[in-house]
Amino acid sequence: MATVLLALGLVFIVEGLVYVLAPSLVERMLEALRSLPENARRQLGLLAVVSGLLLLWIAHQLGV
Repeated sequence: MATVLLALGLVFIVEGLVYVLAPSLVERMLEALRSLPENARRQLGLLAVVSGLLLLWIAHQLGV
């Protein structure tokens, strides 16, 4: 459970930093995402999930 809380905390920190340091970039990124077809957004989401799982697997293999 502690690992899940740690992971969520890190996600919130990274997400928060993006909004604090580059809010206009977030606006442009959201506009670009709106212009993508739904299928492309789904593929990006799948890529993010697979990348996250891969990172978790690597961390597990390293004994974290």
